[in-house]
Amino acid sequence: MRALLRKIAGVAVGWAVLTVLSPSAVACAVCFGRSDSEMAKAMNWGIFALLVVIAGVLASAAACFVCLARRAAAYAAANADAPESLNDVEIKSGAS
Repeated sequence: MRALLRKIAGVAVGWAVLTVLSPSAVACAVCFGRSDSEMAKAMNWGIFALLVVIAGVLASAAACFVCLARRAAAYAAANADAPESLNDVEIKSGAS
């Protein structure tokens, strides 16, 4: 078990070193202070798109709960005059 963990740790460390040393790990234009570059604009649009998706999901969940609350209120109003238990129901016999 320890040998497997050592192999996994070695692979993870090797992968981390290669990732850090690669040229694609260099900071983007925003980190260098060029906030008017195309990469910065694209990042801002990406953030905006994610916010729109999150707001849409939250609005859908809220609409679902509002719909359920309205249905519960309509069901309660429709059954307001119904007897609450079987003890309240009058048994009518035709033999009287």
